[in-house]
Parts: sequence; structure tokens; C-alpha cells
Amino acid sequence: MEADAPSDPLTNQFGTIDDLAHDLGSIQDLAARGSWRTILDKVARARALSLLRNPHEHLTYLSFQVLALAKLRRFNDASAELDSLQDLDGPIYRYQSYPTVYPNRSGSMVPFCLRWLQALIPVKLGQRQLGLDRFYILLDFVRSKLMTKEQEGISVNIWKKREIFVINAIIGHHLSNKEFSVCLDLIQHLLGPDSSNPILLSKLGYIQMQTGDLESAKSSFNRVEALMKEGKRDELLSEIEFKNLVNRNKAMVYMVGKDYVSAVRELEECIERDPMDVVAINNKALCLMYLRDLPDSIKVLENALERVPTVALNETVVVNLCSMYELAYVNHSDIKRTLSSWIARVAPDDFDSSCTRI
Repeated sequence: MEADAPSDPLTNQFGTIDDLAHDLGSIQDLAARGSWRTILDKVARARALSLLRNPHEHLTYLSFQVLALAKLRRFNDASAELDSLQDLDGPIYRYQSYPTVYPNRSGSMVPFCLRWLQALIPVKLGQRQLGLDRFYILLDFVRSKLMTKEQEGISVNIWKKREIFVINAIIGHHLSNKEFSVCLDLIQHLLGPDSSNPILLSKLGYIQMQTGDLESAKSSFNRVEALMKEGKRDELLSEIEFKNLVNRNKAMVYMVGKDYVSAVRELEECIERDPMDVVAINNKALCLMYLRDLPDSIKVLENALERVPTVALNETVVVNLCSMYELAYVNHSDIKRTLSSWIARVAPDDFDSSCTRI
């Protein structure tokens, strides 16, 4: 929930996260646990008791309010909250407009999350073009920040992450409508002459696979592996993440070629390095299912849910596990009800329980 702030900590009046906004540490903990309904109660109580004293606190709480509503799929309510805002780049949301409240402080107080939600909510309400337009505007905003901070010699890591985050969202929206040529043009343009971003190169390979161009996909994945071997590690990826990206790419090629044994070998390397690599875990289970080893495929997903529920508990994993139950057991309804009961106890508020198909 970071807003723009001066780089000099001596000019920053906020010592702790709770100084930044009332009880913010508690709300962030609730968000990390997926307790979105409790967050809505906290925001309502803080507003009713007038606990939010400064302009930035109102924006911070509104960001959590809209995020919680979006997580709970209450998109109309989220849109109504966003409609209460003025132009996010207007003076009303800049620190220097309140010199007595924020002495020696300048820049925007709008959390990035709020800009993101302003683009996302229209898409969720079926206003796809409006949402896409806003995502492209957000991408321009992020890139302007990147350029400014690079010129000022300030660390740009968080803005690089945000750039990739927004790009992936834009590509995802185009992919969902099977607009493959748009995706390819976009990502090729983003890569530009310096094709050394392993995340974008991998994304390019996945898109090429979806268009049926397996040879081009292999070429893109090979470039990612070459970058790793040359030691050109992207600063946004740890060494383990980079190696796992390469193995997952290889596994994807094997899966397309129906060489599931080789795919499992690549994915097991990922899991050995990082036992919380849920993409590798899920794909390993699918490969075992395709190899007609349903008991082991079920065991892989059940063990992941038991071992790292906060990471593994997502709708895709649960849908796949329930499909395996349906194939493996005559009494699959009873087994899925047991799973559903467990999910009800441990899942975050935004988990879509209908994915168990009971």
C-alpha cells in the first residue's frame, strides 16, 4: 500500500506503520490472512468514530475498503467507493496541498493499490474497454515514475515489479479473449532490442505455445536458459526462482509433447529447491494424472494443501484435486464434502468454495 514519499527518511514524519495510518499494522495482518470481512468492519468503525484524522489516512483506509470489496466479489460496491474519489492526480491528493499537516513533504499520497483497483473494477463489471484503457494509462504512469527515479538515482526495484505486474495483467486480459496477435505484438514491443528479461521471455514462450508455434516457444525458453547460464540474473528474481523458471519452461514443452515422465523430472527439481512452488506442484500432479497414476497425483496435491495451505489453497489446485477425486473414487461426493469442510475452516474470505463442485 505504498504511496509516493520523499527518499530522505529525515523528512518522513512517520516512525512506525501505525503512525502512517490508524491501526494500519492490524489491517495489513488481516489482509495477509484474507480476513476481508473483518477489514470492512474495521474500516466502517474507524470512519464512524472519526479515527481518521489526516487526508492520507482516509485514502489508505479507502484502498483497503475497495480491495476487500473486490476480494469478496462485491464489485458494484467497490465501484461506488471509487466513484467517491476525484482525479487521483489532482491537487487534493498531494501532500503539498496541506502544508500545515505535511510540512516539507510533497508528492502524491495515492496508494498504488488504489490506482490498480480503479483499472481492475471496470473489467470485473464487464466494462472491459474502460478497464483496459485504464490499465494502459497505469502502465504509462508506472513508466514515468521509473524514468524519473532513474534520473534521480533512486532505487527503482518496486516500480520495475509494478511495471511487470501491470504488463502481465494487460496481457492476461487480451489472452482471456484469445487476442494472441495483440499479446505477441505487445510483449515483443516490451522486450524491445534488449531481450534479457526472463519473466517476459517466458511469458512470450507461453503465448507462442497457445498459438501452436512450439518451435518459437522453445526458442524463447532457450533464451531464458541461456541468460541463467550466462549469470545474467534479473534483479527481481532470486537464483532459486530463476532456476525454477527454467525448469518449469522445460516441463511445459515436455507436457505439450506428452512426455510426462520428463516433465515430472523437471518439476521435481523445482519442488526440491522450493517446496512452496505451487505451480510446479500442481503441474506435477497433472502429469501424474496423465500417466494414469491417480493415487500419487492426489497425494501430491493433498500433501501440498496440508503442508503449505496458505500458498497451495487456491481455486485451480482445488478444482484439479476434485477432478482427480471424481476419476478415482466412486464415493467422491463424500470425499469432496470432507475437503469442503476443511476449506471452510482454513480458507481466506475470498476463496470461491463453489470450485469443489458439490
